[in-house]
Amino acid sequence: MYLCCIDESGTSSVPGNTSHYVLAGLSIPDRHWKQAHEQLESIKARYGLENAEIHVAWMMRKYIEQQSIPGFSSMPAERRRTEVLRRRNAELLRLQKTNRQQYKQTRKNYQKTEAYVHLTWEERRQAVTDIAERISGWGDIRLFAECIDKLHFDPVLAGRTVHEQAFEQVVTRFEHFLRNRQSDYGLLIHDNNPTVAERHTELMKTFLRGGTLWTQINHVIETPMFVDSQLTGMVQMADLCAYAIRRYLENSEARLFELIFQRADRVGGLAVGVRHFTRQSCPCMICASHTAPGQIN
Repeated sequence: MYLCCIDESGTSSVPGNTSHYVLAGLSIPDRHWKQAHEQLESIKARYGLENAEIHVAWMMRKYIEQQSIPGFSSMPAERRRTEVLRRRNAELLRLQKTNRQQYKQTRKNYQKTEAYVHLTWEERRQAVTDIAERISGWGDIRLFAECIDKLHFDPVLAGRTVHEQAFEQVVTRFEHFLRNRQSDYGLLIHDNNPTVAERHTELMKTFLRGGTLWTQINHVIETPMFVDSQLTGMVQMADLCAYAIRRYLENSEARLFELIFQRADRVGGLAVGVRHFTRQSCPCMICASHTAPGQIN
């Protein structure tokens, strides 16, 4: 049995606040799940993140409070946390009196990043890199992803939304991977977002009955399982993969991408597991690796 954990990066709305929407699935055989989980937990422990969720977009931000604390990088971890939280609490008290709308957004930002405030930006970046390096070394893991450039996507012409196309593509590519292995079955595991859960469940029911646009679904069993990503390390790894792909396509940030892209499903030397939906002349590594010379992506 292969377990494929799915997560997304960017917004699926058009235009939204990102140019790309990426849905990534990271597949691992069930017999290696425990070992992979233990290796991830070992990395998190090195950085004092034992009970934290790895949410890369929040980890990779720069926290302005840290930059205002003299000698922050030389402080012990608990002192760092205390100093950051003191400044954050003061800012929330100020905003409560002066700007209620900004107060709500700031409080949300603080909640999302609180688990990481004891680490400098360089340490957070290194922690994420260490995890990406571990993913790149897992030879039995396969990466599937649909990366949609929303500037070149027409939902009317496609007959589906950005989100629907991305999910259909990931399911199709996972099915082809399982079929090539002949005797293996797979199960999808997704972060428990109530809106996404309902949409993915209904889409998967449709695929199981009548197939996707490209293939019948015979090896992906059941509708997706939805789990709390805070408790499921492999979903957090899918989050890292989706983030790394989107940042590469939008900002040419190749460091993380080059590590995780090594795990893209390949057939005959082509990286068939990951596709970039964009203009035909795109020079990115995904487009170059996805098609043979002379073919259209």
